[in-house]
Amino acid sequence: MVSELSITVAFLAGIVSFLSPCVLPIIPGFLAYLSGSQLGTTSKRERLSIFLNSVFFVLGFSVVFAALGVLLNTVLESVAYDAQIWLARIGGIVIIFFGLYLTGLLKIGFLEREHKIKVTKKFNSRFLTSFVFGAAFAAGWTPCVGAALGAILGLAATSPGAAFPLLMTYALGLGLPFLLVGAFAAQAQTVFNKYAEQVKYVNFVFGIILIILGILIFTEKLSRLANFELLNRFLLN
Repeated sequence: MVSELSITVAFLAGIVSFLSPCVLPIIPGFLAYLSGSQLGTTSKRERLSIFLNSVFFVLGFSVVFAALGVLLNTVLESVAYDAQIWLARIGGIVIIFFGLYLTGLLKIGFLEREHKIKVTKKFNSRFLTSFVFGAAFAAGWTPCVGAALGAILGLAATSPGAAFPLLMTYALGLGLPFLLVGAFAAQAQTVFNKYAEQVKYVNFVFGIILIILGILIFTEKLSRLANFELLNRFLLN
C-alpha cells in the first residue's frame, strides 16, 4: 500500500529534479532547440512546436520510469519477508545518503561531475528526437537529477508493491513543470534567471525531508506515521 507521505515525497522529488540549479537554467533553451525554434518567438506555430516537443520529452522519461516501476514490482515483491526487511534498511540508508548530498553536508566526487546529454544526431522526426532524449534524461541528466531519482528508487525498493505508483508520481512531479515551460518557454527563461539564487534552497529543504524519511524507514517507523495519519482523520471526522 502506498502511503500519502511516500506519494508526496515522490512528487516533490520530481519538482526538485526540475528545479536543480545545474538543470534549470538550460531547460527552456534545450526544449526550443529540440523543436527547432528560438526562445522569444512570437509565432503561434513555433510556440506550439516547443510545447509538443516538451510533451514527447516528458513521455520519453515517463515510459522509462514506468518500466522501472514494473521491473521493481515484479523482481522485488516476491522476495522473502526477511529479505524485504533488509531491503527497507538498505533503502533507508540510500535515502539518507542522497538527503545528505542534497543538503550539501556530504560531498561525493563522482556525483559532482555533470553528465549532460550531448545532442549529436537528430532523427527525421523532431518528436521522436524529443522522446529519445526524454528517455535518456531518465538515466540522470546531471548529478542533481540522479540524487532525487536515486532517493525515490531507494524508497521504491523498500516497498516493491508501490514502486510503479511512486515512479509515476515522480514522473508527474518532473513532467508538469516541463509542460509549463514548453507552453511559456520565453517567459520561463526570464523567471528562472531572476530567481536562480532562491531556487538553490529547494535542494536543501528537500534533503532534510529525505534524511527524516530515511531514518523513519530504517527504524521501521514509517508505518506508524501512516497509522498516525489515519488516526488523525478518524478523530477529525
